[in-house]
Amino acid sequence: MGLIIWLVVGGVCGWLASMVMRTDGQQGIVLNVIVGIVGAAIAGFIFGGSASLNNAITVQTFLYSLLGAIVLLAIVNLVRRGSVR
Repeated sequence: MGLIIWLVVGGVCGWLASMVMRTDGQQGIVLNVIVGIVGAAIAGFIFGGSASLNNAITVQTFLYSLLGAIVLLAIVNLVRRGSVR
């Protein structure tokens, strides 16, 4: 059940991050999920584990995961295009 929650929350966070960074047209559902999950891992690393989805999904963990996904997309855009957009 935990894996399904990771996929759903990762997909939502990845999709919202791609909407914020205006990369939604370039990504599909699978890439949105991957961006969301990796973004949650980045947020867990940056915020010292308080964004871990293992315990519970709260507003705080969701926002941290969204922030991590946005940071990930900004880094990808910076490497790919030379600007954050």
